[in-house]
Amino acid sequence: MSVLTGHNHYVMCASFHPKEDLVVSASLDQTVRVWDIGALRKKTSSPADDILRLSQMNTDFFGGVDAVVKYVLEGHDRGVNWASFHPTLPLIVSGADDRQVKLWRMNDTKAWEVDTLRGHMNNVSCVFFHARQDVIVSNSEDKSIRVWDATKRTGIQTFRREHDRFWILTAHPEMNLLAAGHDSGMIVFKLERERPAFSVSGDSLYYVKDRFLRLYEFSTQKDTQVIPIRRPGSAALNQGPRTLSYSPTENAVLICSDVDGGSYELYIVPKDSMGRGDTVQDAKRGVGGSAVFVARNRFAVLEKSSNQVLVKNLKNEIVKKSVLPVAADAIFYAGTGNLLCRAEDRVVVFDLQQRLVLGELQTSFIRYVVWSNDMENIALLSKHTIIIASKKLEHRCTLHETIRVKSGAWDDNGVFIYTTLNHIKYCLPNGDNGIIRTLEVPVYITKVSQNTVYCLDRDGKNLAVAIDATEYVFKLSLLKKRFDQVMSMIRSSELCGQAMIAYLQQKGFPEVALHFVKDERTRFNLALESGNIQIAVASAKEIDKKDHWYRLGVEALRQGNAGIVEYAYQRTKNFERLSFLYLVTGNIDKLSKMLKIAEVKNDVMGQFHNALYLGDIRERVKILENAGHLPLAYITAAVHGLHDIAERLAADLGDNVPSLPEGKSHSLLIPPSPIMCGGDWPLLRVMKGIFEGGLDNVGRNAQEEDEEAADADWGEDLDIVDVENMQNGDIGMVLEDGEVHEENEEGGWDLEDLELPPELDTPKTSSHARSSVFIAPTPGMPVNQIWTQRSSLAAEHAAAGNFDTAMRLLSRQLGISNFAPLKPLFFDLHMGSHTYLRALSSSPVISVAVERGWSESSSPNVRGPPALVFKFSQLEEKLKAGYRATTAGKFTEALRIFLSILHTIPLIVVESRREVDEVKELIIIVKEYVLGLQMEVKRREVKDDPVRQQELAAYFTHCNLQLPHLRLALLNAMTVCYKARNLNTAANFARRLLETNPTNENHAKTARQVLQAAERNMTDASPLNYDFRNPFVVCGATYVPIYRGQKDVSCPFCSSRFVPSQEGQLCTVCDLAVIGSDASGLLCSPSQIR
Repeated sequence: MSVLTGHNHYVMCASFHPKEDLVVSASLDQTVRVWDIGALRKKTSSPADDILRLSQMNTDFFGGVDAVVKYVLEGHDRGVNWASFHPTLPLIVSGADDRQVKLWRMNDTKAWEVDTLRGHMNNVSCVFFHARQDVIVSNSEDKSIRVWDATKRTGIQTFRREHDRFWILTAHPEMNLLAAGHDSGMIVFKLERERPAFSVSGDSLYYVKDRFLRLYEFSTQKDTQVIPIRRPGSAALNQGPRTLSYSPTENAVLICSDVDGGSYELYIVPKDSMGRGDTVQDAKRGVGGSAVFVARNRFAVLEKSSNQVLVKNLKNEIVKKSVLPVAADAIFYAGTGNLLCRAEDRVVVFDLQQRLVLGELQTSFIRYVVWSNDMENIALLSKHTIIIASKKLEHRCTLHETIRVKSGAWDDNGVFIYTTLNHIKYCLPNGDNGIIRTLEVPVYITKVSQNTVYCLDRDGKNLAVAIDATEYVFKLSLLKKRFDQVMSMIRSSELCGQAMIAYLQQKGFPEVALHFVKDERTRFNLALESGNIQIAVASAKEIDKKDHWYRLGVEALRQGNAGIVEYAYQRTKNFERLSFLYLVTGNIDKLSKMLKIAEVKNDVMGQFHNALYLGDIRERVKILENAGHLPLAYITAAVHGLHDIAERLAADLGDNVPSLPEGKSHSLLIPPSPIMCGGDWPLLRVMKGIFEGGLDNVGRNAQEEDEEAADADWGEDLDIVDVENMQNGDIGMVLEDGEVHEENEEGGWDLEDLELPPELDTPKTSSHARSSVFIAPTPGMPVNQIWTQRSSLAAEHAAAGNFDTAMRLLSRQLGISNFAPLKPLFFDLHMGSHTYLRALSSSPVISVAVERGWSESSSPNVRGPPALVFKFSQLEEKLKAGYRATTAGKFTEALRIFLSILHTIPLIVVESRREVDEVKELIIIVKEYVLGLQMEVKRREVKDDPVRQQELAAYFTHCNLQLPHLRLALLNAMTVCYKARNLNTAANFARRLLETNPTNENHAKTARQVLQAAERNMTDASPLNYDFRNPFVVCGATYVPIYRGQKDVSCPFCSSRFVPSQEGQLCTVCDLAVIGSDASGLLCSPSQIR
C-alpha cells in the first residue's frame, strides 16, 4: 500500500495506534517518528484506468504523500530500539541503546518529551504501556524486566535472569498475561495475582473489587457497593487484598494484604451505609502475616517473627498471646476459638483457649482451606493436590491433579466441588472424582447450591454456572447405599456410557450396571459377576460361543444349578464333564444314556469311564474284550465273580491266562451314592433385592421375559425321550445328521429304526422361581463389633480383637506409645474372651464370644461386655508377692513383678467408683517401688563410684515404701554413708531409722552406735547431691533430686516426675507412656463413663 521513507538508519520497530490513523516507528538514527496515514484510508480502492493505476504505483514505490511524518521525537543519545503508543492516552514510550526509557506526550500540533526513566544497565530492547494497569513494562540486554509506575514515573519492581538478555515483550490481547523473549527461550508471566479476596457468610458474599468492598446476595443475585477500602492511587504492585475474613454478628471485615511485608486492615461496616458505599472510614491497621476472626468480636493475627498468635478485640487491642506449636507461616479459621496453622510440611488445628493441638496432618504446602457447611470436613488445597480430612485432621483421601487447582466449595450432599484452570470437577468422600464441565476461563467458586455453582471471575464479576449433578449424586447414593435414590435416578435419567458401567463394576455393583447395558457380551460378563443366571443364559444364547457356554456352566455349578450346568455342557458337547455331573448328582439314568452315546460315538475311553461310574462290571468286561484287552477283561471278570465269562475268556487266552496275586483281598469299585440326588441345590426363598425387583423391565423388552418365564421350571429334569421306548434316546442332542448316516453306512451298529428327538429346549425358570430369587440373608452384627461400639475401655477393645482402636484409646487416655510390653496381654485378653466350637468335621471352627456376667435368664438379643482374664484381685496378689521378694532382697524379681502390675493396670476393668480409686492408688504404690528398686539395682552396678552409690541409697529412702522396707532402705543408706566417712549424712539416716521404732533390736543398736560416732565428728568426707532438709522428688530417668520449686514434667500414666529435658522421651519407670504428653486420664470402669 505504501512505503514510509524518512529514517536514515535501520528501522527497529513500527506499530499502529490502537484507534487513530497513526504509526510510530523507532530507528537507530536516534529518532522516533509518528506518521499520519489518514490519506491511505481515503485512497480509492481501484483507479478508473490503467494509466492512473501506473502513476499510482510509481508514487507508492518512491514515496507518495499518503503517509506524512507528523512528529519527529529527538532526545535519545543512541539508536532507539522500540516505541509504542498508550492504548487510550496521547502518550508514547520509547527505549534506546542509551539505557533510557523516555515518555512523550503529543497533541494535534506537536509532541514533546515528558520524562526519562533511568535504571536499566544496558540497551533497552522493548517497552510498552500495560493495558490494564497504570504501569510501563520494559526489558533490556541487562538481563532484567522492569516495571515502572506510569504516573509517578518510578521503578516498582525488577525481575532478573542469571544468564539471558531480554529482547522482546508482548501482552496477551485478552488475558492478563505478558510474555518476554530472552537468549534461551521465553517466559509467560503476570504482574499481579488475579484471585479476588472474598468471604462467604450464609447467603452473602463479601468481596473486594476496584478498591471497594462489595456485597453479593446469592438468593437475589443483587450486587452492592459497601465501603471504599483503600485510598485511590496507593495501589502498588501485588499489594492488593489477599484474604478477607468476615464476622457476621459484628458486621466487621478484616482485609489482609502484602503491604509492609504483611499487614491487615479492620473495617466495621455501618449498617446504614449498605448500598451507598461512599463513606470513607479510617481502618484500624496492624502488621501481621495473616489475620482471621476466631470469635464474634475477636480476631487472631500471626506474628511470624516470634511464631505467636495475638488475639485482638475490635478496638485493635491485644487481649491474649499464644505461642504456636509449629513454625506457622499462615493461619486459617477452624471453628470458634480454633486456628488451622500452616507450616511448610504440615497443618495443625490449635485450640487457642486450652492451647492444645487438636489434630495434625502431614501435607504438601497448602494454599487454601475450605470448610464444609457443618464444619465436620475440611478440604486443603495445594498447587496440584486436594486433601480431604475431618475437623480433627484425620485423613480421608488425597486427590492429585496434573493442572493447577484454583478453588473449591462443599455442596449440600457433602461432595467437594472444585475448579482447576479449565474444569469444574467433583470429589466424593471416598476419593472418587470426575469432571462436571469445562471452563472457558478460570473462575473461583464461592458457593454450590443444588445445580448452581456461584463463582467470581478474575475481573471480580459474579457468575452463576449451571451444572449437571446427576453423575456425582448417583455415585454418592451408591456410596452411601441409598438404593431408593439410585433406583429413581436409573429410571429417570440418561446415565449410561462405558465409564459409568466400569465404575459400577469396579465398585461392586454389577447388578446395577446390568440395567444400563445393551451389548450382549457386556451383559453376559456383568450377569456372571452379579450371579444373575437368568440374564447370563439369555445372553449366552444370543452370543452362542463355546467359551461363553463354558463360563456359564462354571458359574451355574458354583450356584448348584444342575439344570443350567447340564444345558451348558450339552450346548458345548462336553461329554466328559456331563458324565461327571451325572455322577456327582447321582443321575444314574442319564449316566446310562451317556454310555450309549459313547457307544454311538465309538469313544472307547468314554464308554469305559461311564461303565466305571455306573459300576456296571459286565459292560466294563465287554468293553475291554472288544478293545482287545483280553487279560484285563479276564481279571475283571474273575475278580468280580463272573465265572462263566471268565471261563470263556480263559479258553480264548489259552496258555496266556494271567495269574491273580495271592493273599490279596479285593474290594468292589463302585462310586459312592451322592448326598443329594438329582435336582438343584436348595435355595433360601427370600424377597428380591432392590435392584432385581424394581428394575426387571429396564433395558430389556419386558414382554419377552414374561413369555419366557411362564414355560418351565429350571430345576426340572431335561425332557429327554424315555430310554425304554427308544434306545440311545439322547443321541439327537449330540449327533449331527451327517455323522449318523456315516455310522449307518458302515453297518457296525444296528440303528436303522432310530428316531432322533429334536434338540432340547433350554431349561427355564418358572414364574414362581423368578419372583423369589435367592439372595443371601444379611449377616447380623458380629459380637466384637457390638463390644467396640459400646465401649471406650481399651481392655474391651483388645478383647474384641480390635487392637488398633485399643492402642488409640490407650494413647489418648494415658499417652502410651510403647505397646511392646502390652502385646502378650492383648493376645491373652482376646483369646480369653472367645471360645471355639467344632460343629462338623467338614465345617470350619465356630468362634463364640464369652460374655462377662452371663446368666441363663439373660435375653439372647442383649449382648453383655466381654469376659476379661485380668482381675483387680490378681493384682493385689501380685503386689503381696512383690513385697515378699523386696523383703527377701530379690530386687530384680521384685522389679519384674511390680512392672508386670504396672503393665496390666491399663487393661483392668472394675465396676465401682471406689475400685477406680483403688486402681489409681495402686499405680502410685507400684510406681514408687519400681523407681526405688531401679535405683537400688543401679547402685549395685556402680561399685567404682562411691559418691553415686551413696546418693542412690539416699534417694531410695525417699520413695514411699512400706515401713519394713523403709527401715531396710534407711539401714542400707546409713551403712553405705558410714563406710564412706560421710558421718553427718549417716547420722540423719540413723535418726530417721530410730524414729520408725525398728522391731529388730540389732538394727536399733547399730543406729545408736552410728549416732554416737557421728556426734564426735559431724562432717562429710565427700559432698553429695542430696539435701534432706529441702523436700524433693527423684527424676525417674536421671535419678537426681528435683527440689520443690524447680520445673519438672511427669508421665501421664504412672505420674513419675522427670527433669524438663526428658520431655517427649519414653517413661523409664512404666516403659509405656511418653513423658509430658497430653492424656485424658485412666478410664477403667463403665461407671466413669456414665
